[in-house]
Amino acid sequence: MKKKSEKRKDFDALKEQLKKNPHLFVAGFEKLKVSQDFELRKTVRGAGGHYEVVKNSVAGKASAGTPAEQALTNLAGMTSIAYTQGDPVALAKALTAYAKLNPTFTFKAGIVEGRVIDVKSIIELANMPSKEQIYSKLLWLINAPAQRLVTVMNGVGRNLAVVVDQGVKENKFQG
Repeated sequence: MKKKSEKRKDFDALKEQLKKNPHLFVAGFEKLKVSQDFELRKTVRGAGGHYEVVKNSVAGKASAGTPAEQALTNLAGMTSIAYTQGDPVALAKALTAYAKLNPTFTFKAGIVEGRVIDVKSIIELANMPSKEQIYSKLLWLINAPAQRLVTVMNGVGRNLAVVVDQGVKENKFQG
């Protein structure tokens, strides 16, 4: 059994994490083996997140006054939370991929940028491209017109060179 001071320390740590992490996914799990739990934690860490199993009553009290309050009240069953300050899409993808392999792991709710989202929205979020993919597409769109302009400008000089070369070959420039 934990001492009251240890429980208070855990409660304060959870409250602090809920305040500073804008992206949170609430999940339920039943009959998860230790090896499966280890894989889940490894997957979440790989996506830049943190994973905790929480008591429903502690989560509800710790979330009071935080953006996570709506998602963490009135919980039932075994509950865990995965949270991140980084890319919520990467964490949603990791959790969704894990949930496909382990049907006992289910989503209850989520919070992205302070807004509560449902299970359907979590799956839609997981299907989105990552930040890096979006950035690369955006940079390509910004860079494409400049590349086309340079190609057109080079084309005029190239065409002029071809015409002069053909004229020299056919002796059209006699003086």
